[in-house]
Amino acid sequence: MFAGVLVAGAATGSLPGTDRKPPSGPARPAAPVGQQEQVARAAAEAMADGKSPVEAAEHAVSRSGDRWGAVYSPGEYEELEEALDGRYTGVGLSARRERDGRIEVTRVRSGSPAAGAGIREGDRLRSVDGERVDGRPVTEVVSILRGDTEAEPAGTAVRLGLERGSRSWTETVRRATLSTDPVAVRTLASGVTVVKVTSFTKGVGAQVRAAVARVPSGTGVVLDLRGNSGGLVAEAVTAASAFLDGGLVATYDVDGEQRALHADPGGDTARPLVALVDDGTMSAAELLTGALQDRGRAVVLGSRTFGKGSVQMPSRLPGGSVAELTVGHYRTPSGRGVDGTGITPDLAVDPAAPAALERAETVLSGLGR
Repeated sequence: MFAGVLVAGAATGSLPGTDRKPPSGPARPAAPVGQQEQVARAAAEAMADGKSPVEAAEHAVSRSGDRWGAVYSPGEYEELEEALDGRYTGVGLSARRERDGRIEVTRVRSGSPAAGAGIREGDRLRSVDGERVDGRPVTEVVSILRGDTEAEPAGTAVRLGLERGSRSWTETVRRATLSTDPVAVRTLASGVTVVKVTSFTKGVGAQVRAAVARVPSGTGVVLDLRGNSGGLVAEAVTAASAFLDGGLVATYDVDGEQRALHADPGGDTARPLVALVDDGTMSAAELLTGALQDRGRAVVLGSRTFGKGSVQMPSRLPGGSVAELTVGHYRTPSGRGVDGTGITPDLAVDPAAPAALERAETVLSGLGR
């Protein structure tokens, strides 16, 4: 479920089950009643057979066949909710797995424990608390860095094995409660503004709108969604409103009932726009990309996106665990499904290449920047 660049220790939209419905629909609707009851019944049966509440919930969800279903203990779910509010427990670094399986640090948050320990972008993370991480999925590395929600909260120590060139060393840092910084804005030498969005936590949509409003009229914008792991659908819709003057953003179904999401009126529909995506662009970020592409509002540049077009909602199970179950699927304004297929860019470019932004600038110049 994790893909692209992830904030180590963050439980943001990159975790399964965080593409919740916006307030415009029913208030936090539950999973379809039939599925919810079936999973709850299976969990109760598993507990009666001696399984722990979490084990019972995992057993029930696995029996449901829900590809994106996820289970959280009460503490883990509380942490997930906090992350969607823009807070998380971690060490303040972002990482990705290279082709050779090694884990590379791609960003160190200013003022974080990782920054205080002198860790830099480009360093390689070789072990966490003595466990080698080479070849492991980033999901596992993130989980180890976060530690157990209750046993290893903020303030607990974690030992990192690092490598920089020919130097290898170990740093012990303490986890901290950090705030996410999912929107970054910079201006290139050409005058083009890059708005980088890494996840759609609470308030991100308004941040995107504010950032775009500050860009001089007529100046081109690159909306960089590479590695954006999704998040709150309502925030993605608000972000779309920065570039659309109302109209359809997506449709979705819940238990067979069709519903629609619309942008707010008043967005800038004339500004040249390129959306930059990769295979780490997921879920709510794909919903936004599809809307801009279908509405002819942006040229999409990069590689095919991840392909998660489903939405999950929480359901409390016997024993207190929380299961997030799939309740519906999204479609772009033209009716395209995203789940399992992703969004195909208008122009295929290696999104990891330094020249990707240069190509985006070239496209913007052709759009009248």
